[in-house]
Parts: sequence; C-alpha cells; structure tokens
Amino acid sequence: MDREQEEMQFIGLFGIYKEAFKIMNSWRRLLGQISLVLILPLSVIFLVHMQVSEVLFSKILHNEILLDYTRAGSPAHNKVSDVLSSEWTTFWLFNAAYFTILLILSLLSTSAVVYTIACIYTGREVDFKKVMSVVPKVWKRLMATFLCSYLFFFVYTILAIVILVIVIFVIYILGFWSDKAIFPISIVFRILYFVGFVYLTIVWQLASVVTVLEDTFGFGAMYKSKALLRGKMVVAALVFLKLNFSFAIIKFLFEILVVFGISLDIVSRVGFGVLCLLLLFNLFLFGLVVQTVLYFVCKSYHHENIDKSALSDHLEVYLGEYVPLKAKDVQLEQYHV
Repeated sequence: MDREQEEMQFIGLFGIYKEAFKIMNSWRRLLGQISLVLILPLSVIFLVHMQVSEVLFSKILHNEILLDYTRAGSPAHNKVSDVLSSEWTTFWLFNAAYFTILLILSLLSTSAVVYTIACIYTGREVDFKKVMSVVPKVWKRLMATFLCSYLFFFVYTILAIVILVIVIFVIYILGFWSDKAIFPISIVFRILYFVGFVYLTIVWQLASVVTVLEDTFGFGAMYKSKALLRGKMVVAALVFLKLNFSFAIIKFLFEILVVFGISLDIVSRVGFGVLCLLLLFNLFLFGLVVQTVLYFVCKSYHHENIDKSALSDHLEVYLGEYVPLKAKDVQLEQYHV
C-alpha cells in the first residue's frame, strides 16, 4: 500500500479492490505460500463437506422412506431403524468435526493474512516462517473475539424470535390476524433480520482485523470495529455483499456441476471441482486482504493517523511472549486534514 495515510480516507469500493489486487500481485509468493498451507485446506474442507453431506443425507433420506414402508416392530423395521440412528450419529459427528476444523483454519488464515498485510504496510521484513510463528499467538486473541461475536449473534437471534412472537400476539389480540397476514409479516421479519445479521457480520469481520492490529480483543474489538465503520458502512456492506454473492455463485456451481453432476462424466466433474476449488481459495484470500485494506481506510476516514513505527512495535510483540500494550502505545493519534 503505497498511498499516503491522508489519501486512504477517499478510497471507495473499487479503490479498495484495486489496493487488494495490487498487494496480492506484489506479494504473490508469500501470500501464495500462506494460501497453500492454510486457505487451500480451508477451501478443500468446505467443498468436501458439501459432497460428503449430500451422500450421507441421501442415505438418511432413503432409509427414512424405507422405514415408513416397513411394518413397525418387524425385524426389518428394527434393522433399518438401527441403521438410520447410526447414520444420523455419523452425520452430526461429521458436521461437528467439520465446523471445528473450519473455525480453526478460518482464524489461522485471518491471523496470517492480516499480520502479513500489516507488516507490508509498515515496511517490516516478513517471510513465511515468521508469519507461521506468529499465527498461533494471534489466533488465541481471534478466538476470544469470535466467541464474543457468537454471543452477540445468539442474543440477536433470541431477541428477534421474541419480538416476532410479540408482534404476532399483538396482531392476533387486535383482531387483524388472518392467513393473508402471515406472508407479508414473514417477509418483513426476514428482511429486517437479514439486515441486522449482515451488520453484525461486518462488525465481527472488521473486529478480527482490529484484534490483530491493536491491543484490544473480544468485546473491545467489537466496539472499536463498530466505531470505525461509522461513515463507511455502505462501502463495507457492498464489499460484504459482493464477496458473498461471488461465494454463493461458486457454491451453486459446485453443487450443480460436481455434487449432483447433471449427467456429467467423472472427468468433467473432477475438472469442474478443481476449478471451483481454485476460485474459492482465491476468493477467501482476496476477502481477507480486502478486510485489512478496509480497516486502514476506516482509520484514515476517522482521521486516526497510523504511526507505522508504533504499529511495527505492536507486531514485533507477537514474535516474543505476548504482553498487552497500552492503548496509547498502539492506538493512533488524531490528525486533521
């Protein structure tokens, strides 16, 4: 990132994309190594989960249909029931293992990429070995931030359900309830819930960057992220929606062309699978780089001058035993344009 700090506040959506592509091109070797070790396995696990889940769920669905047509209490019914129980257990254990591994690799990838981009920004020497030595220490802080964000999502969902129940109850008491009212109420509720969900997700993603680059994590990082996004929420939302739209397209193509096949031979399915894998892991890397660039843009927009030497010192701490720095050591002074 060769732009001056003051200039970054004026960068818009496409400017952020341009900066991200420039970084990826200039540092493709180091970012490529990080991608092969962390992001590629993350992408493989995601796609394999889709394929295996479809196979497991198809067997479960087939046995549930078979169970419905088998006389209850018969040996055949008991056998199918036992097989079905075993398949459901396998399905849930597989998904539990998948989400655990996915979370770990996601946090490790975030740690590596954000730390690398920050080192590039401050002009520090950075190589693959150094990045991988830092990742486990940053990962612990990211886990704390993730758990706090998960609590926010949980509380948000519970509150949304409570509000929906109250609205339905009030409408019913007032006598406005009808079958025709169900559809518009459900549509409005889903839209509002989706908007809130997107907002929390954007805050959490930027909070992950804050966790790596500042001396705060957990609820503090979430609060700092929320403050940084003021005035840049539209840009952040567009970045989020475009990245997730691209992700949805890749996921859809993989399901149609690989999971279900649509009468394709095995060679074609493997070829499309490899193509989706390449697209997905590049999208994951691009998304992490964009998040980090967005952080610097938000800092500049709020006139928080990033002292590269202070940030460099903060990054240096990760190479030794972590001792939390005081906010004034890393938190940056205001400048006025």
